[in-house]
Amino acid sequence: MFSCRINKRVIKKRADVDTNGTINVILNQLLDHSISRRSFIKTLGAMGVSTAGISSMLKSAEAVEKGIAPLKARSFTGTGGQLIVEQMKAAGVKYLFTNPGSFEVGFFDAFLDQPMQLILGMHEGIVVSAADGYAKVSHEPAFINVHVVATAQALGQLYNSHVDGTPLVVTAGMRENESLSDEFVLAARPGWDLKDMTRQFTKISWQSRDARALPTQIRRAFKVATTEPGGPVYLAFSEGAQTEKNVTALIYDRENFIIPNEISPDPETLKEAAKALLSAKAPVMWLGDQVTKDGACAEVLELAELLSIPACDYPFPLVSCFDVNYNASSIYANFPHKHPLYAGVYSAQGKDLVLALGFIHNLPGQCRFGMKEDTPMIYCSTSGDYLGRVHPFTIAMVANTKIAVRGLIDTIKGMATRARIKQIAAGRKGQEPDFGNKAAKLTKEHVGRSPIHPDEVAAVMDQELDRNCIVVHEYQQSSPLFLNLGPREDEKMWVSNRGLCLGWGPGAAIGAKIATPDRQVVLDIGDGAVMFSAAGFWTMARYQMPILTVVSNNHCYESVRKGFASYNGRMMAANRFTGMILDNPLIDFVGLARSQGCDGIRVERPADLRPALKRGIEATRAGTPFLIDVEVARTGPGSDSTWFQKFSIAQARKKKV
Repeated sequence: MFSCRINKRVIKKRADVDTNGTINVILNQLLDHSISRRSFIKTLGAMGVSTAGISSMLKSAEAVEKGIAPLKARSFTGTGGQLIVEQMKAAGVKYLFTNPGSFEVGFFDAFLDQPMQLILGMHEGIVVSAADGYAKVSHEPAFINVHVVATAQALGQLYNSHVDGTPLVVTAGMRENESLSDEFVLAARPGWDLKDMTRQFTKISWQSRDARALPTQIRRAFKVATTEPGGPVYLAFSEGAQTEKNVTALIYDRENFIIPNEISPDPETLKEAAKALLSAKAPVMWLGDQVTKDGACAEVLELAELLSIPACDYPFPLVSCFDVNYNASSIYANFPHKHPLYAGVYSAQGKDLVLALGFIHNLPGQCRFGMKEDTPMIYCSTSGDYLGRVHPFTIAMVANTKIAVRGLIDTIKGMATRARIKQIAAGRKGQEPDFGNKAAKLTKEHVGRSPIHPDEVAAVMDQELDRNCIVVHEYQQSSPLFLNLGPREDEKMWVSNRGLCLGWGPGAAIGAKIATPDRQVVLDIGDGAVMFSAAGFWTMARYQMPILTVVSNNHCYESVRKGFASYNGRMMAANRFTGMILDNPLIDFVGLARSQGCDGIRVERPADLRPALKRGIEATRAGTPFLIDVEVARTGPGSDSTWFQKFSIAQARKKKV
């Protein structure tokens, strides 16, 4: 993180939250050296100011003492493409995720022999999802370049990144369609431009024709992508701008344009929230994915244990189509799933207070999941856009989740004695759902079946995989309840997406492995999803990425079939579901992977599953990717249906040609 530069007037304004001006006076005494740092901390602590609040004031005061640091800028002269590359390096870019094209020649000519690593994907969707996985695991913005109008092929995965708030800088070449003729190959159609393609899936989209402006445009893209709430941005630069020579511009280092996410909550608001949590009879925490992004998981767990507050994950909005116990739309496991206070997907049934932390997207309406219209809600998020957008709030904090929860803990401890806190927590005993341990029971009828039941697959994976592996999940039926998921070092990290646009998994696993080469990465994916982005196995082999892929193969779009069945219409009555069966012909996933340089094995019997996992793990330990194709059972309504609408062009011919 970068230190906040702030002047004395701003510090005083922050301090003015104390109505009597006492904090303001003490802060001025610190700045004037009339009191020591220790006295400052002790005095504010006695007044009930949280540790987080004191730390924020000290950091700002230190900035004032040092004075304003000069901007870190340097002049550079070169082609437009070289200016882009120089600004990328100054922004801290380590990897370029790309599928290149000839109209980006100025950019790629400048990229040659640079210290950054190019990661080649064979489809734009793989390129974007790889960058998305990298950003989600590394918590760093990712840089992408795609080919002119092939931008359109990236839109499905750009949608996923937009929904998840992933900070991506997506760039592309641009062919002019507003000079001479307006009709060019691989250019936007007459009267339109590339921005029109991406506008609804980005925070903002630009086009640049001025080579001198390219470093400014790149800086702006990083700034907008990373400023909370994060998200992808799009910048297309013209051929002429890339190839123009002898262009001079200033290059700035990243601390001069990337804003640190260190927003502190108002101390008075913290006091209100602490009072509400202490007085509630049955509070509950709803956790959004900003909890993990802000590094707040340890603080959230500490708060939950301090006051015995159950914690819930965010559920899939169309939960009626799926298993209600399925963590379908959390990007991360923000709370340990085997902890007694874990309460599964979010619910407010019987609760008199909701503490919603770290949401970067909308919540469903309060009629959902047992929440009464008058249930008080405390909201905390860096995304002020979503505060109160659906759920009206009682208390709202626009703040970094980690800083806010740390402040809540300190404020609670300052307001209540240790004995009272223990008494409050003890009074809530018995409300703990112990959801993780109660729900994850592997029943006898789900063991030893052929095809293998998805529950048995997940249970065996949990036993055989590294305790702290990263599970990149794009399979809507395998249950995460059997995995020991959580944010702690000895728990499996869950990485998924909320957009649910298929084709994300292989690329995301690639990005996750690049971000954490020393941690086991496992792609847990369904057969249908694989076929949206199977070319990702080539990238795994090209860059020797030891990723273990487990394909749950039931020859069916099972999630969609369950949705069809829930409608309870003609398809359900006939037990025939249109377009769901994926066999005839069967897909040879092992052969598909081998054709691209990844070894693999097919598993049809439960007895072969554990040895196959061991073999796959051994292969990845040796440094090569490996795929396991597991024949799994279909579950739920209509699972016995194998019908599909048969059609033969060969038989429809009048001539054998």
